[in-house]
Amino acid sequence: MDIEALRSFLAFVDTGSFTRAAKQVNRTQSAISMQMKKLEQAVDKGLFTKQGRLLVLSADGQVFVGYARQLVQLHDDTLKKMHTEEPSTLMRLGCPDDYAESILPTIVMLLHQIFTHLNLQITCAPSHRIKIMLDSGHLDIGIITRSPGSEEGFLLQTDQGVWVANLQANSHYKSPLPIAVFQSDCRFHHAAIEGLIKQNKAFKLIACTGSASAQRGIVAKGIAVGAMAKASKGYLDELSQAGLPPLPSIEIVCIRASTANNPMSEKTLNTLCQQYLHSTSQIHSKNY
Repeated sequence: MDIEALRSFLAFVDTGSFTRAAKQVNRTQSAISMQMKKLEQAVDKGLFTKQGRLLVLSADGQVFVGYARQLVQLHDDTLKKMHTEEPSTLMRLGCPDDYAESILPTIVMLLHQIFTHLNLQITCAPSHRIKIMLDSGHLDIGIITRSPGSEEGFLLQTDQGVWVANLQANSHYKSPLPIAVFQSDCRFHHAAIEGLIKQNKAFKLIACTGSASAQRGIVAKGIAVGAMAKASKGYLDELSQAGLPPLPSIEIVCIRASTANNPMSEKTLNTLCQQYLHSTSQIHSKNY
């Protein structure tokens, strides 16, 4: 539907005649008449009727007025928005669920400090899945657990694996020991199971999950004990003297996709991670 024809129609409504409407929109009267005919064809309704020598709105024309005003207003608002708003930077960030509450909020804050107009899209997925999405160009940056001996990415923080439980539920005293762990690609999965086997400690695998929230929920309910990063344990109790096998430390890093249109450069990512390290070190110093 022609937006200028709608303006001419509304000019007729406001002025009461094609002659005055033509002057208001700076068109000839014949051009206005042609626009009105096209509008009537578009809506398949007669918008005008004669009362003696006067041309007035028909019943359908009166109904059409409200819609015409909305269409013109929406058109003008859209153009104004597109012409005045600063262009935004689309950033697609991947983060494992287990770091969503501990690391992700600070990263989000720092990203908004670096990029003034940021359209941040966050995907929560395990580290191995985030790597696949980075390689395929579906993510720009990702927070992952770095493989042992790897130098990929920029360090955000080191963390220690811990056993966690709901101490009131006494699940850590049960035999066989009920455990809930991450999926098999997680270092804590292997360390927990292999460590229990080496100790000849009977255990029962209650669940494997890729979600820290799911694991915390199972442990909090007292169904099992869990093995996870200390930063991910939330409100759960840490089992420091339970005779359970030690869990490894891990390195959490931020990496970027090597795509040409990635808005995050290697230099900017390095700066981001340095700022993260600085901010977390200040928090830790205040706690002592």
